[in-house]
Formats: sequence, C-alpha cells, structure tokens
Amino acid sequence: MLNTQNHQEVAMLRDEVEMLMRERDTLLRVTGAAAAFVAEIDSASLATETLQAAEMLAESLNHLSEDTLRESLEAVKAHIDALA
Repeated sequence: MLNTQNHQEVAMLRDEVEMLMRERDTLLRVTGAAAAFVAEIDSASLATETLQAAEMLAESLNHLSEDTLRESLEAVKAHIDALA
C-alpha cells in the first residue's frame, strides 16, 4: 500500500511540475511580448494615462533578472522577427 501511495504522490508531483512549467512558458512569452512592446513605444505620442501604464510595465520589466528577460525575449523572438 505504501508503494502505491508513493507512486500516486510522485504522479501528482509530476503533474504539478508539468503544469508549473507550462505556466512558466506562458509567463515568459507574455513577458517577452511586453518587453518588445515597451521597446517599440513612442512615449511622446501617448496620453498621460497610457504613458503611466507603460512606465509601470517598463519598471516591472526592469525588476526582472537579466537571464529571465533574455529567456522572455527568446520565447517571442520568432514572432518579433516575423513582424520586422
């Protein structure tokens, strides 16, 4: 019975890790898209409220580690290259 319980726990943990990895991939793509968006914004043409939102987004992106930001941009690189 203990062996069966261990297998069930391992399966549950595996499922949870897989779900977290999918969530991480999604968050990296969203972050990469946000970084690409901020890089292309012409702040001079934005309304005050929009500019404040863009600045908040840029500040949040600046708090990311360099590695995470790099991974984020790599996650959306193909989409960015297709737009260029």
